[in-house]
Amino acid sequence: MNVPKEKKLYCKKCNKHTKHKLKEFKPGKGRTLAQGNVRHEKNTNHGYGGRYKYIATVKKQNKTPAFVAECPICKAKVPYSLGKRMKKITQK
Repeated sequence: MNVPKEKKLYCKKCNKHTKHKLKEFKPGKGRTLAQGNVRHEKNTNHGYGGRYKYIATVKKQNKTPAFVAECPICKAKVPYSLGKRMKKITQK
């Protein structure tokens, strides 16, 4: 789906509507010592190759893409999403 590079949005810091730049949100590297990762490693890497029983779930094919809207005046960054599921994003 085509998504614009700029969109007119309300900025709370400036208290007015400005043309925000939209960039796709990319999450950073996950923490290796987070509780979920520690629990998963504990269950999978012990004993003589014992199986960790996974719950079989069917993942959805599309996700709602997240964007970061940046105000050109005050450089404030706000999370923004379209609220629609889509497979591919192209910014034009």
